[in-house]
Amino acid sequence: MGAQIIPIVMPKWGLEMREGTVQDWLVKEGRRIEVGEALVDVETDKISNAVEATDAGLLRRIVGQSGETLPVKALLGVLAESEVSDAEIEAYIAAYEVPAAGGDEGEAGPSFEYADVDGIRVRYARRGPEQGTPVLFIHGFGGDLNNWLFNLDAIAEKHPVIALDLPAHGQSQAKLPGASIAALAEFVLKFLRAAEVTGPAHLVGHSMGGAIAIQMAVSAPARVASLALVSPAGLDTAINSGYTDGFVQAQSRRELKPLLEQLFADPELVSRQMVDDMLKFKRMDGVEPLLAELGTALFGGGRQSAMLADELAALDKPMLVLWGNEDRVISSTQAANAPPHAKVIRFDATGHMAMLEKASEVNAALQRHLSGG
Repeated sequence: MGAQIIPIVMPKWGLEMREGTVQDWLVKEGRRIEVGEALVDVETDKISNAVEATDAGLLRRIVGQSGETLPVKALLGVLAESEVSDAEIEAYIAAYEVPAAGGDEGEAGPSFEYADVDGIRVRYARRGPEQGTPVLFIHGFGGDLNNWLFNLDAIAEKHPVIALDLPAHGQSQAKLPGASIAALAEFVLKFLRAAEVTGPAHLVGHSMGGAIAIQMAVSAPARVASLALVSPAGLDTAINSGYTDGFVQAQSRRELKPLLEQLFADPELVSRQMVDDMLKFKRMDGVEPLLAELGTALFGGGRQSAMLADELAALDKPMLVLWGNEDRVISSTQAANAPPHAKVIRFDATGHMAMLEKASEVNAALQRHLSGG
């Protein structure tokens, strides 16, 4: 057996990714690579992100070139020590075949499932092992389960994972169970029963989804094992209503793009496809008036209607709070209202979408939190 050749491949980010476009390599051939080092920027139809090294070694060959669109698991580069000959590397590259999509364990079967909850059809996804306490991911206002595309598979390595599209969001039905955090929390508790989660679940909530998670823990503490909150609503009254109102009212790419850019510290992360997908969602029959109703009820006049900081402080649950210091939707100063026993992590150069902008750090923090660390 000769010295090892290690492939660097196009990752699969999220449930729907089939291919990615190579943008810029961040390292050069001949460089020694450390685990976790950012190697190459890749753009998908959802967002751009850096591919990080899963192995250490010497970068001997860059295969995927800037501008190339390649399928998931295609060869991007090769790591090998200097004793491996160039001829061996060329032979390895020539012989490399992209594994068939869906060949992985756990990728068999449908990517999505559907449940009927109080007459509302809900799309959701399951990943990970069958045993263990499930982790439920709850997205924010105007989002969907794809907001967690960099997080679900990472957490599913050790835990059962469920992510849903809230009512009138994503591909769930355009109906609301009520335009309040309490009504949405009650709905998500019923969803868990419909998804056959009978014991407690770990909740991970973003923005509006954070307030829903807090309310679920307040209303039904026995159903909640822990809370992880990313830029959550519910800790103070202030919110950027220019974003929430503007998002509801935007009718064109020109109007929507600068609003979506407010979600990120780096506006370059807002791809054309992201804007187009959001417009397509907003134009779905019945969605826009429901978003307007929800936005007015929850965030009307630039004030959050659900104030949950006191209730949160009274909860005896493991608690993680993650916030971007450049959050332009809900200020990171509100992290000061988290309970004293909460673990609070603030990220520099990060906006409202820390789970996308700082996926590796968020995933590591979530894994520590879920393992009791």
